[in-house]
Amino acid sequence: MDWNENVTGIQHVGIPTNDIEKTIRFYTSLGFEVALRTVNEAAGEAVCFLRLKNLCIETYQNGCAAGRPGAIDHIALDVTDVDAAFEKARAMGLQMLDDQVNFLPFWENGVRFFTVQGPNGEKVEFSQMM
Repeated sequence: MDWNENVTGIQHVGIPTNDIEKTIRFYTSLGFEVALRTVNEAAGEAVCFLRLKNLCIETYQNGCAAGRPGAIDHIALDVTDVDAAFEKARAMGLQMLDDQVNFLPFWENGVRFFTVQGPNGEKVEFSQMM
């Protein structure tokens, strides 16, 4: 598997929040539109995806957002084959933050993803919308 063929771009940027309504108001005032509001039942978090052209922000109310520069939690790369990306990441010896490809019932048919840790402590999510 070649990363250049599997990764199609940035899927979203993950920003934790302590006040999801305030975050939604801020980004919609900048021209973003609410693309999806849902709840991550497993984490007990309200989630909102906001979209402006080709940029998507996933904000989720976790009650422990840092509230300072560097507080972006993760970037998600859009992939066409999450299973192949998972196997490649493991074979490369990347620091895996997930033991398996996970599923969330977001969007119409759900999303499958896994996360690795980058060299600066950042999280990089590989995500495939189903």
